[in-house]
Amino acid sequence: MSGHSKWATTKHQKAAKDAKRGKLFAKLIKNIEVAARQGGGDPTGNPTLYDAIQKAKKTSVPNDNIDRAVKRGSGAEAGAADYQTIMYEGYAPNGVALLIECLSDNRNRAAAEVRTALTRNGGQLADPGSVSYVFNRKGVVIVPKEQANGHATEDSILEVVLEAGAEEVNDNGDTWEVVSEASDFVSVRQAIQDAGIDYDSAEASFVPNLQVPLDLDGAKKMIRVIEALEDSDDVQNVYANGDIPDDVLAELDDDEE
Repeated sequence: MSGHSKWATTKHQKAAKDAKRGKLFAKLIKNIEVAARQGGGDPTGNPTLYDAIQKAKKTSVPNDNIDRAVKRGSGAEAGAADYQTIMYEGYAPNGVALLIECLSDNRNRAAAEVRTALTRNGGQLADPGSVSYVFNRKGVVIVPKEQANGHATEDSILEVVLEAGAEEVNDNGDTWEVVSEASDFVSVRQAIQDAGIDYDSAEASFVPNLQVPLDLDGAKKMIRVIEALEDSDDVQNVYANGDIPDDVLAELDDDEE
């Protein structure tokens, strides 16, 4: 959970400001709608909905859009789509494993768009089960260091989250990444809130247990594939086991400037 995670965190921070903002908003709204449909429209009794709403708010999705998504999902308002979660497995160049999470009301369209994004960028679809073993379902809470409310060291953050079920805290440069079992991440997030610490995101995620170190060329190829996949409206999340070392990450940042 080092280089790639740092890049992913930086990318999502930039995504709130870039030209894909409308597409990102639509995906966050879809998350809210599905969470409300599955667990009800009251965020106090539906942690998945609570976290989906918080993520949308932190990305500046308008409150009206959020409220309407909750109503559609919970059945209080008509117009909800029948979204299904579909997981695809694939490879980026250099043997980087990809887990591609879709929310779609059209399975054929989702499959076609995933296949096209992969093949056009040097990747390929994989057979079910051939990639998923590389990832574990985990809870991940991202805490910006400047908002850590005095908990500026790894040890002090660990004191806050260990009893709640956190397994580790990773230093991702400007942020702390708190990792737990997926079943514990709501209590970990609650412990962070109770300590008066703000956080960027809290969600169940797929974390690689085996990583492929990448040079600059490999990192660019992996990012190209991930961005092509994320350009599909049906793709919600892309998880990869490519590890971008700090020096390569710095080169990537230099290239963007």
